[in-house]
Amino acid sequence: MIYGIALGSNLGDRLHHLQEAVRQLRTVHPTLILRGAAAVYETDPVDCPEGSQSFLNTVVEVECALEPLELLREMRAVEVKLGRPAEHGHHAPRTVDLDMLYADDTVMEQPALILPHPRMTQRRFVLQPLAEIRPKLVLPNDSRSISQHLETLQSPEPPLRILQRDWLR
Repeated sequence: MIYGIALGSNLGDRLHHLQEAVRQLRTVHPTLILRGAAAVYETDPVDCPEGSQSFLNTVVEVECALEPLELLREMRAVEVKLGRPAEHGHHAPRTVDLDMLYADDTVMEQPALILPHPRMTQRRFVLQPLAEIRPKLVLPNDSRSISQHLETLQSPEPPLRILQRDWLR
């Protein structure tokens, strides 16, 4: 199954946290293969507590034999291993945040996971990096591609700033 995963960090060594998250993801299952990674963008915090540090955001695409809820469980374990409390406030600063965006053509609505991610086409910090690696992707129950969503996005988010293109070691 092909998965899109958004990564973000706004605490500590943000780039290192993103790199380590991908390194950890690569070890969660023997079938997991990294298919692509967008540039890392620096973004201003939106709807976060006053004084929050800016975020680093990116998107990766992986292929893996795990089912979506199994991979989600592994993603949450990576977050905790990298210092994010299992219980955390909404929009709280974080060492790393991993969000599953899509899983092939899977449509799912579970308490722990909704696929495709219900707000991904409303967020520049997700759409812009995703458009780098999958511009023609059309999500289930949608008629527009990721690049079309990005072109017509109306968002209060300030422009994203590319921090680093080749960030995986």
